[in-house]
Amino acid sequence: MRLFSNDLGVDLGTANVLIYVDGKGVVVREPSVVALDKNTGKILEVGAAARNMLGRTPGNVVAMHPLKDGVISDHEMTVKMLQVLFREAGKTSLFTPKPRVIICVPSGVTEVEERSVINAAIEAGARRVYLIEEPLAAALGAGLDISGPSGHMIVDIGGGTTDVAVLSLNGVAASSSIKVAGDSFDEAIGRHIRRRHGVIIGKTTAEDIKIRIGCVHERPEDASMIVKGRDAKSGMPRELELHAAEIAEVLRRPARQIADEVLSVLEDTSPELVSDIADNGITLTGGGSQLFGMDELLSERTGVRCTLADDPDSCVAYGCGKSLNWINRMSEGPINIARKRAMRG
Repeated sequence: MRLFSNDLGVDLGTANVLIYVDGKGVVVREPSVVALDKNTGKILEVGAAARNMLGRTPGNVVAMHPLKDGVISDHEMTVKMLQVLFREAGKTSLFTPKPRVIICVPSGVTEVEERSVINAAIEAGARRVYLIEEPLAAALGAGLDISGPSGHMIVDIGGGTTDVAVLSLNGVAASSSIKVAGDSFDEAIGRHIRRRHGVIIGKTTAEDIKIRIGCVHERPEDASMIVKGRDAKSGMPRELELHAAEIAEVLRRPARQIADEVLSVLEDTSPELVSDIADNGITLTGGGSQLFGMDELLSERTGVRCTLADDPDSCVAYGCGKSLNWINRMSEGPINIARKRAMRG
């Protein structure tokens, strides 16, 4: 049956959805945005085309993120988005059964949220659904050897959540998930520009500022960019020049919250594993980890070497892909992360 199967590994992220097809690699990489005609209920666009519509749609069209903080916020839209992306991932025929799907979930997810993910994937066309914790998938995708007793720490900074975990013997020894991540940085930039400069900008512009001049550690040279928005008082178009040093002050607070969570997980970790982490270092994955200076900030706060993984955006998807090798040994349904954590405690 493996010859005809089209098993999928899905990184169902707040910002992007990546789909790994067994034997082919990552074949779908789209923003998790859906554009919908409110009058007819018809999906107009999914992915990058829908993202370009954010803040630019007429009254009858709404462009939205169906996921928030790493979990599903609009079930119906998530199902419709996955249906389109599953079709993109692999052509089905009479000889190919519905795909078995491995989906990653944040380590702080509840059983209700787990069931929501499973139901959405089944309704979108999956035959069976298996869940894997996001930091575990990220570690596999980053190429860490977590099969032995030696401890490794992974910090996965996504769009909606940051997952911090200590891994050993193919399992999670200690973990935490907080809703401070890439979107939090964007929101902080938007709030600051409105409060300090009286200019209202959109989410896409805030993200562009973060990518181009955002930093949480001192840059060798001060970068700047021109930003266009709407004057909060007059409603007229207005532009201003922003400098990296100003944005650094804005982003340091959410970055410190992430660093505090890393320290908290280290405090809950056994001394033997902490000793291993001191030797092996901390690995950063996820799009938010690419923010300039994030690795240096975490190194300073923890005193442990921090390394950015190769292709951090895709680590979780590649990890889901690697886990397809043992899909036959995985159990379906909710993995009851909260219950397992309580048992470990």
